[in-house]
Amino acid sequence: MTQNSNPLQLDFCGLNFDTPLVLLSGCVGFGEEYTRVRGFSNRDAGAICLKGTTLEPRPGNRPHRIDETPAGMLNAIGLQNPGVDHVVNTILPALDFGETRFIANVSGSTVEEYHEVTRRFDDSPIDAIEINISCPNVKEGGVAFGNDPDMSARVVETCRKATGKPLITKLSPNQTDIAGNARRCIEAGSDAFAVINTLMGMSIDIDQRRPVIGNNQGGLSGPAIKPVALLKVHQVYQVCKAHDIPIIGQGGINSAQDAIEFLIAGAAAVGVGTALFYDPLICPKLNDGIRTYLEQHRLPDVTALTGSLQLNE
Repeated sequence: MTQNSNPLQLDFCGLNFDTPLVLLSGCVGFGEEYTRVRGFSNRDAGAICLKGTTLEPRPGNRPHRIDETPAGMLNAIGLQNPGVDHVVNTILPALDFGETRFIANVSGSTVEEYHEVTRRFDDSPIDAIEINISCPNVKEGGVAFGNDPDMSARVVETCRKATGKPLITKLSPNQTDIAGNARRCIEAGSDAFAVINTLMGMSIDIDQRRPVIGNNQGGLSGPAIKPVALLKVHQVYQVCKAHDIPIIGQGGINSAQDAIEFLIAGAAAVGVGTALFYDPLICPKLNDGIRTYLEQHRLPDVTALTGSLQLNE
């Protein structure tokens, strides 16, 4: 067996990822937030998804915005961001595109806003664009787009017309038929998927008898959602494999075993998010663990794992 010099390397929509790890949107700011942590390096990730960006600046939701839950975290930041012009003109020029790939995250309240934000990122050095059609912590757009296959397809179609860059559609788990939605998005022009976004959840202050989160509800992430995310990746992969559409599998990954499970279920890459908050240096550990697994099982590279799940009879 020929030994690959970098068995973690993969091609994702024509982009070279040095590792299958993708740092998820909202968890690392605009690519510079964790660089202040000693020992952290953007080079440990194959790609970084920037914070969700809208056409105009947004202040975000009222506090509280985050609440720790058993085996997870609720968040309702509300897409706080400085607007696409600031991101394109000020933030992107300061990023080192030699370290890793950078993926913009496009959000909006209308189909027209998605189109315009995508168009502005198209005329930038960003490597790819993730369409956030499934944000459960804003009061408009977001969930409505992500849970309706017709609306999902409309957003993908309008963004497809606005860019030639790879389009990654972030799918909501809060819907009846995620595979059917994925099929519609492929027909509309999606190049890849991020599976899944957070689950909708609530936390209650029993003394105040009010929701802890100022937005009343938020997105649940962390290990608690991993079994749901694995199943959704498997379901979407059944649609994607015939079209050679790659998946970023995400939802509760905090160990190499978790990452490997997502790859086996059908993911080409794996997203790391909530785990970064309690272990900012987790990426090298994940990379080492995946590399060791490949060696132990005499697999040439990480791509050999994708979709290798053998179902029980």
